[in-house]
Amino acid sequence: MLNLKSKIALVAGASRGIGLAIAKSMAEAGARTILASRSIDQLEAHAKALREEGLSAAAVHLDFTSSESIQKCADTVGAVDILVNVAGTSIRKPFEQYTREDYDYIMQTNLHGIFELTQKVGGRMQAKGGKIINIGSIMCTMGLPYASIYGISKGAIGMMTKSLAAEWGKFNIQVNCIAPGFILTDLNRKMWEPPQMAEWRRGVQANPRMGAVEDVAPLAVFLAGKGAEFITGQIIAVDGGYTTTAVWPFQP
Repeated sequence: MLNLKSKIALVAGASRGIGLAIAKSMAEAGARTILASRSIDQLEAHAKALREEGLSAAAVHLDFTSSESIQKCADTVGAVDILVNVAGTSIRKPFEQYTREDYDYIMQTNLHGIFELTQKVGGRMQAKGGKIINIGSIMCTMGLPYASIYGISKGAIGMMTKSLAAEWGKFNIQVNCIAPGFILTDLNRKMWEPPQMAEWRRGVQANPRMGAVEDVAPLAVFLAGKGAEFITGQIIAVDGGYTTTAVWPFQP
């Protein structure tokens, strides 16, 4: 069920973090994996490393802030079986301090670019079916302070997932969203440095450890395979239980 041999997977946002971990796992599962992002030099190095392991990997430039780049990427990759939308960024501020430039930058990267790419690449799946996996956030379903625009974008990704699942199900296209919780990446590393942050997490999360990108990748591989043929329109949290459980100091 985790065998992706003969499949072509496009991982958009694969230069580092969760995206790179998913691209590696897709390749290890047998998929011909195309790594896409703005950092083409990094991508070429990652793709080369995968090929040296005997895996199938290639790199293509993709800038989610440019419609021209999105169109060129879609034309380059052609028809794929699996599309994974990973790209995301955030700026943390009090709500009233965000500028229009902050808003436009975050929304273009986290939502508008993904919308365009999914139209162009996902639309081509209608002839033979496929899998679309969006990487959202626990903020698809809940709010956290000082990340309101990020939350707006990820909430929209969650609803886009459900809407596409409803619309494209007749084409045998399954669309799902993975909602990572507190996963350590370059995007949030500095935020987790203060000791009080780790202490707080241990007090609210059923599995108290910090998440790793390797915790997310296996679910993406599963959702891309045959075992997920009847799973669609779902937002699945990978969060150590943060959004579904509560812990307290009581001991019986």
